[in-house]
Amino acid sequence: KFEFNPKDGIDNPALSLAEDMDGEGRGEPRFYLLSKGSAETFGFCLHEELGCRGHVIRHVELGGLAQRRGLQDGDRLLQVNGRFVDHMEHGRVVQKIKASGNQVLLAVLDGGSYEAAKALGRDLSQLLPGDIRPRLCHIARDKSGFGFSISGPEGVRGTFQLSVRRDGPAERAGLPSGSWLLELNGASVRSYSHTQLARKLKRSGSKMTLLVASSAAEEFYRLWGLRVTAALADASWLPFKVRKLHMVKGPEGYGFLLKEEKRSSGATGQFLWEVDAGLPAERAGMQEGDHLLAVNGESVEGLDHEQTVLRIRAHADRVTLLVIDPAGDDFYQSVGLGTQRGRDD
Repeated sequence: KFEFNPKDGIDNPALSLAEDMDGEGRGEPRFYLLSKGSAETFGFCLHEELGCRGHVIRHVELGGLAQRRGLQDGDRLLQVNGRFVDHMEHGRVVQKIKASGNQVLLAVLDGGSYEAAKALGRDLSQLLPGDIRPRLCHIARDKSGFGFSISGPEGVRGTFQLSVRRDGPAERAGLPSGSWLLELNGASVRSYSHTQLARKLKRSGSKMTLLVASSAAEEFYRLWGLRVTAALADASWLPFKVRKLHMVKGPEGYGFLLKEEKRSSGATGQFLWEVDAGLPAERAGMQEGDHLLAVNGESVEGLDHEQTVLRIRAHADRVTLLVIDPAGDDFYQSVGLGTQRGRDD
């Protein structure tokens, strides 16, 4: 038996209900949360093959991350980070995985069941749950307060459900009523008592960032033994947005300087400086100090300066950069979302 805390789920991603592929797992989608280090790979390749429909999992590395979690050669990829991808062009799906950085949530179906379902004309999206991503909401209080209240079982730590007042700051920030509170300002609340949480809320001042999940999302993560993290969150409600800069090189180049620097978290990143007036970078909207997240749809997290420059130069005269300004970069670091905010959802 596993005790289920609505905040935490079962903290063991290796315990997947579908790993017994000789039994009831066949014919049903399986879900895997893959988390790797910056120098690692996910341990599989995604192929488009003649005579095989769908996005095919191949070259599952022996002893690698994908194999340890249960991915199998010939599986078909159905979802990436909660987005249905079976109907998408193959290159775009590959980009979605690469843009995920060091963590990705995959839904797959074994090859035989996939081919059988396709032969019968089944809509494979109907086999999958709806939007099961947690949500990040940044709330600024007004004269009436933050616009939400918290309840939970008396004496139980870490179990907090939210009620949202209509037309208040919380509702305007996208906070769903009835959702479960997972994190406050980037810190887990799983060990908090009601008194401790009230103290933390009070110390937040005039603004706070909450990571929340619906009851359906909590149930999904619990059943699959997956830990809910900010890296998987829907960040579309947050005030800071990433920007795509489309640039075509001119006679004087793009007009910016790439520098490798340490961020406030201690990790190394690639930053954009010395933006020349009137050149392509400035015209595309580049700002001094922008943090570079991705080049041509591929995350640069973990790459050094030279590797990043090679990515930018891969296409001789044009490039698309995904960036965020310094204030947004600091904000996302503070809530633990990291460069996952730059993934292509």
